[in-house]
Order: sequence, then C-alpha cells, then structure tokens
Amino acid sequence: MAYIQGFLLAVPQENKAKYKEMAEQALEMFKGYGCIGMQENWGVDVPDGKVTSFPMATKMEEGEVCLFSWVVWPDKDTCDKAGEQMMKDMEGKEMPAMPFDGMRMMWGGFEPLVSWGEGSVA
Repeated sequence: MAYIQGFLLAVPQENKAKYKEMAEQALEMFKGYGCIGMQENWGVDVPDGKVTSFPMATKMEEGEVCLFSWVVWPDKDTCDKAGEQMMKDMEGKEMPAMPFDGMRMMWGGFEPLVSWGEGSVA
C-alpha cells in the first residue's frame, strides 16, 4: 500500500523560485531513494481562520505563502529506509540554506484511505 509523507509550511513570496528549485532537486534525490511521486502546491486561496487554518498552523507571516506538499512512497518501509539512508548520506555534509523557516514546517506520514481520479495513489 502506498505511503504518503505530507508537509505544510510557509515560504516568503520572494523565495518562490528558490523553493521551486530546491523542490526539483529534492525530487531527483527522493526518486533515487524509491519515491514514486511528489506534489508541491503553492497556496493561492488559503484563508485565515477563526479557530484553525493553514496560516495559523504555519504561523504564516506577512509576505509569506502556505505550501501543501506530499511525497508518495510505495510503502512505509521504503520511506523509513529512505529517511535512514538520507541521514547517513548527509552525515558530515553542510546543509544548504532553505528558502523558508524550517522550524515552522510540519509533516506526517499517512496511508491512503479514499482515493480517486487523476493523481490518485490507491
């Protein structure tokens, strides 16, 4: 069964091109570890909420845009092994500067429950 890693973060509007470049490089790396799909989504209609919202969850600041992204793996085991191998491969290397505040990024792992149509993973 497919396994999805989902991500939610806020990126300064002026860093859109830098983020896209970083995501394209990450995709190539993830594919080498067994990733079977990836989607990066730049927020265009992400309203503030009264109780909760994407902007509130990311502590989005003036001039930032929410991103909602996911990486598709064949299964959780492949994802876990990829994460372990990435950590080993990056050990001792300097991390490149990210075009966003990584402390406000959140992520989690999900199994598909209902899926239909173009881009579905079930």
